Amino acid sequence: ALLNDIEVKLNFEYKLENQDFNSKFKKIVYTGPIDKLFNYEIGVLNYRSLRFENKVLELVNFQGCAGINYTDFETPYTRIIEHKHFQFGKQKNTVITKEFPLEWKLGLERYYPVNDSRNNKLFDEYKYISKIRDESNKFIFGGRLADYKYYDMHQVIASALTKSKKEIIERKK
Repeated sequence: ALLNDIEVKLNFEYKLENQDFNSKFKKIVYTGPIDKLFNYEIGVLNYRSLRFENKVLELVNFQGCAGINYTDFETPYTRIIEHKHFQFGKQKNTVITKEFPLEWKLGLERYYPVNDSRNNKLFDEYKYISKIRDESNKFIFGGRLADYKYYDMHQVIASALTKSKKEIIERKK
């Protein structure tokens, strides 16, 4: 019921140049990479990526919990997830996933923004461009990629609620 009378498109590559799409909607919630939205015209924002290695182990229990992070320099992976512990599984075998850091390049999945001075400055420039070009405030930017921030889930929800509240207040004016 939350989305009654609201058209939602998923797995859709939005382009600023799509005038048919732009004229059809009063508001667009954009959660993709902000630099990609502007065709990387002033540069590419950097990210960290990940590579995953999955194993089925003939063990009832490998580590006793869903996830353990590894922060030492000697361990090549950053985390091991044991999936059965998310659902309190009782399977006779277990499945683990090791997460390895992977240098990001265009075409790879973007996981974590690199919030150093160069990237933060570039992001600020993209936000400035978005404000100049979005005179009607058509866009609502959200999520890790559009906000170029590392968010935990509670922060994503807080951000979405804050932005929703702002839109409701604006609509009542």
